[in-house]
Amino acid sequence: MAYGSVDSRFVVFPAGPADAEALAYAHVTSWRETYRGLLPDAYLARMSETAHARRFAHQLLRPGPDDVTLAAADRWGIVGYAQGGPSRRGAPGEAEIATLYVVRAAQGRGLGGRLLRDAARALAEHGARSLVISVLRDNTPARRFYEHLGGEAEPARQEPGPGGGAYWEVAYRWPEIETLF
Repeated sequence: MAYGSVDSRFVVFPAGPADAEALAYAHVTSWRETYRGLLPDAYLARMSETAHARRFAHQLLRPGPDDVTLAAADRWGIVGYAQGGPSRRGAPGEAEIATLYVVRAAQGRGLGGRLLRDAARALAEHGARSLVISVLRDNTPARRFYEHLGGEAEPARQEPGPGGGAYWEVAYRWPEIETLF
């Protein structure tokens, strides 16, 4: 299936506190699938669904005024999500997708693109005019995905990473958020 088409067996919806455990499962599973070989195995093994569920529940009970969390599900449950809000760098009118993950079993069906487009649309409704998302420099499948969707790569930068140490990230930017719709 091409990047542009979406499998109709998925639904995307605003996540709520009751979705916290399923979001945590999707988060931990996708990290273990995506970052094996990019992040320390010991860190990935220690990831706790319980701890992430608490974090999601807290975020979804008390979201910021411009925060967006969308979940994607098939008939068996949540298989991906996107979270965004104002950008970390605080640029006026710029939103940031902080996390966008889809479990491997649901990849390749257009769901990641749909989550990105739907999150961009929701962030634009909150006043965002541009969008940025960061990805590990060595995560080439994700980088190709964002490039295919028109993201403009910025120079790689070093950031503190999970599990200690520093990691190289590349930010992809859409100067005009509506190009994603």
